[in-house]
Amino acid sequence: MKRLLLCMGLVLLSISGAALAQVAASITLGDPGFYGRVDVGDAPAPRFINRSPVVGIRVQGAALPPPIYLHVRPGYERDWRHHCREYDACGQPVYFVRHDWYANTYVPHYREQHRDDHRDDHRDDHR
Repeated sequence: MKRLLLCMGLVLLSISGAALAQVAASITLGDPGFYGRVDVGDAPAPRFINRSPVVGIRVQGAALPPPIYLHVRPGYERDWRHHCREYDACGQPVYFVRHDWYANTYVPHYREQHRDDHRDDHRDDHR
């Protein structure tokens, strides 16, 4: 009886795990909920949270690379050294872009520039 209950429990866990795997979502650059590196390109000038670039963890004797622009979760910029690994940006000078600039200026510009990149080209091959 214990064996039967154990087997049934394992089956239920595998079914629920498969259901969870199908719920995954993908958020990319240009989406409102995206956090990560922002390629400013020809977008209007970014607005920054900080006046000068911030380095999370400095590497002694290493030359600093050019700064990057990041859109990070609110509050992460205040304790950057604890969050820089999540963005693969420790030892990198970072300008944190303001959320209002990202959402109201960058996202519309990015979508306009890349509107043809995200066309839905699904064809119905089941005629």
